[in-house]
Amino acid sequence: MHEEFPSGRTAEDRRLADGGGRHVVVGVDGSPGSREALAYGLTAAARRGVDVEVVATYPLPLPWAGGTPAVVPDPAALRQGLEAAVREIVADVQRGPSGVPAADGGAPRILVSVSEGPAAPVLVERSRHADLLVVGSRGRGAVRSAVLGSVALQCVAGAACPVLVVPSPAAERPAGPPLVVVGIDGSAHARAALRVAITEARRLGAAVEAVAAYDPGGRWTELDESVAPSFEGIRADVEHGAAAMVDEALADDRAAGGGSAPDVRVAVVEGIPAEVLVSWSHGAELLVVGSRGRGGIRGLLLGSVALRCLVSSACPVLVVPPGADRPAEAPGHVRPAVAAS
Repeated sequence: MHEEFPSGRTAEDRRLADGGGRHVVVGVDGSPGSREALAYGLTAAARRGVDVEVVATYPLPLPWAGGTPAVVPDPAALRQGLEAAVREIVADVQRGPSGVPAADGGAPRILVSVSEGPAAPVLVERSRHADLLVVGSRGRGAVRSAVLGSVALQCVAGAACPVLVVPSPAAERPAGPPLVVVGIDGSAHARAALRVAITEARRLGAAVEAVAAYDPGGRWTELDESVAPSFEGIRADVEHGAAAMVDEALADDRAAGGGSAPDVRVAVVEGIPAEVLVSWSHGAELLVVGSRGRGGIRGLLLGSVALRCLVSSACPVLVVPPGADRPAEAPGHVRPAVAAS
């Protein structure tokens, strides 16, 4: 399906850009990774029945390759040219092999937004009023060999809403029924991630695998056996805690009236949590993690497990910040896209 989108600004456009209404924000810079992110963002918006804001940024003054600032005689023309380029990228993605799925009311309405300034702060600010922020794992940044780009990292660390980081090149979708994997460890961040994973699985028609990884060697190294609990005892505690967390999340989901719950299974696995989750990502449609867990330094904005998953996951990673699991209102009717003028 190919839908057009507005090239001019309307009152409805301004409402969306100013934070009115539920929507998905996608960061685009023209790189292959951002195109992958745009495809995922358009699909996510269609499943939610919400609008899409496609955000591109530019710095002023513009630097040449040698670092010398470029003179921009007409900033308005620069902005218009960038808007046109972004609209063409959107059209290319919509014409792609998978297209954009339409909800009952049609394809999501798309607003192209161009802002002056560094990409990460602009996207983080946009996240304050968004349901979801979608970025590629790497963009056009200076360090081309980096596995995780600085924009993605800053967005995950600072965004107010869940952030979907799409790897580039995108991995082939796994065969078999869709699966959402979520890491749980008993922390409040993991509880939020589990609730979001249940909601996302419902949208995808997927099952949920709640993975609780434990590393007894890392916790009890060199302690006397008379002091440390047995490995069997540790595993039993983890199993009990994981089952209780899933039961609580499903009860909350029912109370919120979210609809028919997906199948939620619990997997308790011995191993280093980040390595276990990365391994599970190879068979998953989506990996969901909290921005922080039980370990590490409490003041950090992004935990080591989340960071390792972002760097190494075989599938897109959804990072859930504190408070982002609050029940959302039911998706509204999707307005048909507006023809370009």
